[in-house]
Amino acid sequence: MINFTLKQLRYFEAVARQAHFGRAAEICAISQPALSAQIAALETAIGHQLFERGARQVRLTTFGEQFGIRARSILREAEALADMARGAGGSALGRLRIGVIPTIAPYLLPSVIGHITAAHPEIDLLVRETMTHKLIEELGDGKLDCAIVALPVSEPSLTEVALFDEAMVLVRPADDAHRPVPDMDTLGQMKLLLLEEGHCFRDQALSFCALRNTLPREGLDGSSLSTLVQMVGAGIGVTLIPEMAVPVETRSAHVSIAPMGAPYPKRTVGMVWRKTSALSQQLEAIAALVREAAATHPAFAAR
Repeated sequence: MINFTLKQLRYFEAVARQAHFGRAAEICAISQPALSAQIAALETAIGHQLFERGARQVRLTTFGEQFGIRARSILREAEALADMARGAGGSALGRLRIGVIPTIAPYLLPSVIGHITAAHPEIDLLVRETMTHKLIEELGDGKLDCAIVALPVSEPSLTEVALFDEAMVLVRPADDAHRPVPDMDTLGQMKLLLLEEGHCFRDQALSFCALRNTLPREGLDGSSLSTLVQMVGAGIGVTLIPEMAVPVETRSAHVSIAPMGAPYPKRTVGMVWRKTSALSQQLEAIAALVREAAATHPAFAAR
């Protein structure tokens, strides 16, 4: 009989995704030698080599690619069993693995965590912050229970629940505060600073300004909203940021804030989870708590 463990399959999946033992070890929170030893033990147990180990990169063997398809299916089913067990406990979640995109996490998470832990003091809350496409991938793999993202995500396997709408506001140098607010056509002709590729907020801003994502934009991208606002303060250009980010990101920057006119750029923030999740009923309640948390946010409380 061939014997291997779910933990070994998870280690295999981490190495397969990262194509690197060191990065996979960091994600799995173990040492690289320990991870390598577990992969070697898995290969010995099944009698086949799973990876081609190069000096700088790790590649799946042909057998490893086929093995990976079955391994991911097993891991998803294992997570589904865990969800079923947690769902059978009624309203008690026990553990909640929630993902949040970077343009929401720093501004909404403190209130969200407070509301969830107040309603479920027994909960073990695990938070993952990364970009939308990675959150969707990890939801599909059963590594997350739900995620707070900008809607729509248009993924047929996921339930989408809208939580609230949020305006995008214009950030420009403080010296421009007296000038008329540009319309969308004018804004599209200005030096518009955006988040780097991969952020859904970048795509939304480009869409609102009727700009193509393929336009050359050397030196106009930042890795965070904080960087963009500071660049504006330095006189490099203008940017759009979500309403909830204003109190945090503009308090120490030499910038001015202006609401945009029609068509009033905005995004819809929502929560998503697998349609097949055994925790769907509990996640509906969590979504309601997130909506309550947003209503207490300084940017929205005065509405």
